[in-house]
Amino acid sequence: MVEAGDSPPGETPSEWLRRLLDGGSTEAPAQTGASGPDLPVRGAVGGHPLIAAAADLRLAGNGSGPALDELVALAAARALREGLPLLVVTAPGPGHAPDRERSKAGTTPGAAEALARLDDAGILTVWLAAGPPHEGVAVSPARLCDVVVAESGGRPGPASTAAERLLAQGFVDAVRPRDGLRETLARLLAAAGPPDARATAAPPPAPAPRVLIEDPAELPRVPVRETLRRARHVGRPTTLDYLRRLFAGFQELHGDRAGGDCPSIVGGPACLDGTPVMVVGTQKGHTAEELRARNYGRATPAGYRKFARLLRLAGKLGLPVVAFIDTPGAFPGLEAGAGERGRPVVVAEVIRLMAELPVPLVTLVTGEGGSGGALALAVADRVLVCAHSVYSVISPEGCAAILRPDPATDPPPGEALRVDAEALLRLGVADAVVPEPEGGAHTDPARAAAHVHAALTTVLDGLRRTPAPVLVAERYARFRAFGDVESFAHATEEAMRP
Repeated sequence: MVEAGDSPPGETPSEWLRRLLDGGSTEAPAQTGASGPDLPVRGAVGGHPLIAAAADLRLAGNGSGPALDELVALAAARALREGLPLLVVTAPGPGHAPDRERSKAGTTPGAAEALARLDDAGILTVWLAAGPPHEGVAVSPARLCDVVVAESGGRPGPASTAAERLLAQGFVDAVRPRDGLRETLARLLAAAGPPDARATAAPPPAPAPRVLIEDPAELPRVPVRETLRRARHVGRPTTLDYLRRLFAGFQELHGDRAGGDCPSIVGGPACLDGTPVMVVGTQKGHTAEELRARNYGRATPAGYRKFARLLRLAGKLGLPVVAFIDTPGAFPGLEAGAGERGRPVVVAEVIRLMAELPVPLVTLVTGEGGSGGALALAVADRVLVCAHSVYSVISPEGCAAILRPDPATDPPPGEALRVDAEALLRLGVADAVVPEPEGGAHTDPARAAAHVHAALTTVLDGLRRTPAPVLVAERYARFRAFGDVESFAHATEEAMRP
């Protein structure tokens, strides 16, 4: 295994293809019948077919010349013809000096145009930046691929920037040791393929007979103060907890491709009962250290840009989106540049993107859903809330700070805000409530996961049968209804009744 900072040994393009592709799966290039490491081939990784092309950067103009562009264009054209995902592998082979004359020729638009056609066709593209340090793929069409994976110890960035640094800067999705690259690629390819009944997580315990609650009268009456305590309990299952319990083959993707990666937003492709989906959610943690590292679930602008990027990838691949919300709101810190880096704009852009996305969208508020930081993940076809979760435009404490300045005499107006599941269901803000174990999800996380599993599979099964234009139209109508003053006022009166 190569550690961060170490230089993995170089390999030729043909050696890389033999390492990555399943044995016996490689076919010769279809367009010429020729063989050779610098022409695209058909193969498979983990049983998932793809078109692969590998290039020795030291012979291809250091990754920014017409030789690599032509290879990418040829491979993309074949991937388009055969309707298969595209893998581009770049690595400096052993014993070669960079061909600076080819590099001087610069990049050409042909490869970029070929990759754009794959975008239009909904075909996954992956760039694997492998091998020892080199002078970087500074201006390469490979950077336009949907997912970028780098080998540990490599330096694929401009001026030989280390892969680990590029990961922190949001330009790389994953950094893996050489012996872990095949597994990572197989997980990505599974998301681009048809449903696979083999890709299932361990079956969760059987849920209670009731999957979803749609009648507010069936919910137990719990004081809002107690609901808030349960919603914020540090032991409450997080997005990553649900991913581990309910989903198989999760491959986390990092970065907003604009210089940042927010730890408060986690996401990537996974399989739910064999069906590929895109899972995204806010992440808090269970310990003080985890909470600090995750900004207490408060996303920065980079986090919402990453979320938007994953939404676009889901739309391209036709993956249903499952979003988990547990956040007090967007990160307000000046050090994160919340205002200077366009948080209001990026939140608005994410809301617009969700409104128009042509795939099923399901959002589940698992704990605390606060302010625009939560709304940015909740423009969905179905908005579900856990029985002991809260969802509001502002926290009770924030509301009190504005309306009741003296906290000693004025308690937080939790009841008046109607933030609990019962009120949300009466208002129509929530479509249904997911049951929880008595006392809250933190008292029995496995049982809570079983309820969530039953709810998600039930809702997604119905949404997948709905044509995309109908999904988008009904989603638009759902949220437009909140602007109907008369109907919403009536719902508010209903919700305010004791």
